[in-house]
Amino acid sequence: MKISIVIATAPDRNAEVLESLKKVDYGRERYEVIVVKGLNPSENRNNGVKKAKGEIIGFIDDDAFVDKNILKNAELFFERHKEISLIGGPQLTPKEDRTFARVSGYALESYFGTSSMSKRYRIGKLDLNADENSLTSANCFVRKDVFKKINGFNVNLYPGEDPEFFARAKKNGFRTAYVPNVIIYHKRRATLKKFVEQFFKYGYFRLKKEKFMGTRPGLLFFMPSFFIIYLLLLPILAMASSIFLAPLMIYALADLLVSLHIGIRKLDLLALILLPFIFLLLHLSYGFGMIYHITTVNLHR
Repeated sequence: MKISIVIATAPDRNAEVLESLKKVDYGRERYEVIVVKGLNPSENRNNGVKKAKGEIIGFIDDDAFVDKNILKNAELFFERHKEISLIGGPQLTPKEDRTFARVSGYALESYFGTSSMSKRYRIGKLDLNADENSLTSANCFVRKDVFKKINGFNVNLYPGEDPEFFARAKKNGFRTAYVPNVIIYHKRRATLKKFVEQFFKYGYFRLKKEKFMGTRPGLLFFMPSFFIIYLLLLPILAMASSIFLAPLMIYALADLLVSLHIGIRKLDLLALILLPFIFLLLHLSYGFGMIYHITTVNLHR
């Protein structure tokens, strides 16, 4: 058995990914699929690995569709790069996604939307020294012995368990890579409410993850929170001088120009209309999540 694929899913969900896994271009005797249901994704994955027989463990989200060459490409990469212990690949937006999900996918793959993390959502260049910014647990493969050495996923984190896992692997001296031909297609949040909740949680758990690691996030991660504080203070600042309106005008112009560029490139009229608002909500949701974490943690000390 070469590869064990572990699918973590909630008790009330079906693992939609199973259908596309049946169609991979890879010998059926060379891989197994282990589905583990439960409320804690980290715990589900760890329990799945305990049952695994493969030398390589693959983690793929339950609502994804895999490229037919994903297992072949993952195995080939590990054979060619013995020095690499863990790899991840892009999670692309399915063409079948409906309007809001499809357009929000454009925002995720844009540098303006998610900065260096945009590489997770588009096909980028091979990176043999990748980090948590370009890797996700929705699509990753790790050598089984390495997974055990770093004690798997942190069961006290969700979301945020995957960046902590990748950061811990690198901290322990294991090399990680971003491999552009190890591809899945991952459904985006179908509604505005779920999209906002997703990025609020990302902001909230970013600081929790850093606390577990004993590190601090870079300045870039705080920018959405700084932007919110700026907006709250803007009425007072604008009375002092109109110069304080400049950052808002620059942001609005960048938002509109990036949205226009994407809409034209994708030939998607709805993107022209929706993207400016989606970019704004993405940034505000993340910023509010981080602010909420800071204020609630301090209040409960």
